[in-house]
Amino acid sequence: MISRVAEETLYRYARGFPVICITGPRQSGKTTLAKLAFPKKQYFSLEDPDTLLLARSDPRGFLDQWQDGLILDEAQYLPELFKYIKAMVDNDPKPGRYIITGSQQFNLMDKITESLAGRASFLTLLPFSLAELASAAKAGFSLNAENPWELMIKGLYPPLYDRDVSPQDFYSAYITSYVERDLRQLVNVKDLNTFQSFIKFCAARIGGVLNLSSLALDCGITHNTAKAWISALSISGIVYLLRPYYKNFGKRLVKSPKLYFTDPGLACRLLGIQTAEQLFLSPMRGSLFEGFVISELIKNRLNRGENPELWFWRDNSGMEIDCLIGGAEKLVALEIKSGKTFSDGMTSGLERWSKIYAESVDRILVYAGLQKSVYKGIKLILWKDIVNL
Repeated sequence: MISRVAEETLYRYARGFPVICITGPRQSGKTTLAKLAFPKKQYFSLEDPDTLLLARSDPRGFLDQWQDGLILDEAQYLPELFKYIKAMVDNDPKPGRYIITGSQQFNLMDKITESLAGRASFLTLLPFSLAELASAAKAGFSLNAENPWELMIKGLYPPLYDRDVSPQDFYSAYITSYVERDLRQLVNVKDLNTFQSFIKFCAARIGGVLNLSSLALDCGITHNTAKAWISALSISGIVYLLRPYYKNFGKRLVKSPKLYFTDPGLACRLLGIQTAEQLFLSPMRGSLFEGFVISELIKNRLNRGENPELWFWRDNSGMEIDCLIGGAEKLVALEIKSGKTFSDGMTSGLERWSKIYAESVDRILVYAGLQKSVYKGIKLILWKDIVNL
């Protein structure tokens, strides 16, 4: 079993909060993590109809059976249970009593925030990170550190690593069972074909500045519908909207976010890319690689219970920095390139940035090559080393 970095974060939360909420996309490993971190707690899934009926018919009696708390999986199916959990922890605020998991973040988070404000901590769990796979590699797990394309095609959802299932089969089922079923219900999609097209159009816009009007026009939907669907995909952990950085700058900056998928395998599947060779030759390779690196930076922070604090910078002339990482002392400016061969043109954006941004900043180029170096004061790091950023 591949251990999760977030496990230590859960232990930290369990020392200070009576309720711990684990959210994230379906199949990201929430249930496995909860059971592994708290093996002595009774586990119930509210997706099971018998358990749901019992908890709904007698919520107080259901909770009274386990005074030391329990693990409640897919808790979004019974949000009214949260007010009874509130009463239980108000009476006995013992830290780490209840572990609540749920896939549909936008539904679950709102209900918990209303009922358990100040009593619950939150952890967002995305699929495996490179740091977790690298740790598993030390224990005998095979990770081809020289070829990011194979890893991106496979994706990083846990079932791909503990079951005998192909990425093609997994993502076909995943799109049907989650992206089309769960999200379709939650955002009240009436035309499934249109929603399928919308998700694919989103994948084709990876790494680009989000233009909701253009996206809506291409899909034949209204601007407000496109906005609602993007919000649902974002809050549920399927896509990530990277916000622009505009501190200390004027009105010439782009103010719309950039669109990325949190898992490269899902994005490749939506784009019809099935092999590493196809990915390498695809015109989307650079955007997909950029999204892969961004998603790893997000996971590194979420697994530690931190806000991502990531942005991009772009002015209306087209000058851009792929990612800015917030820090206690200074920013880190990051350029991301999918080429394996370094050329001085890869660092031109970072060099121009240094002339515009006067404050202290580290400059880093992440690329798909195999050689670390320093060029004009810019650090060149390998894609697999982003676990250290």
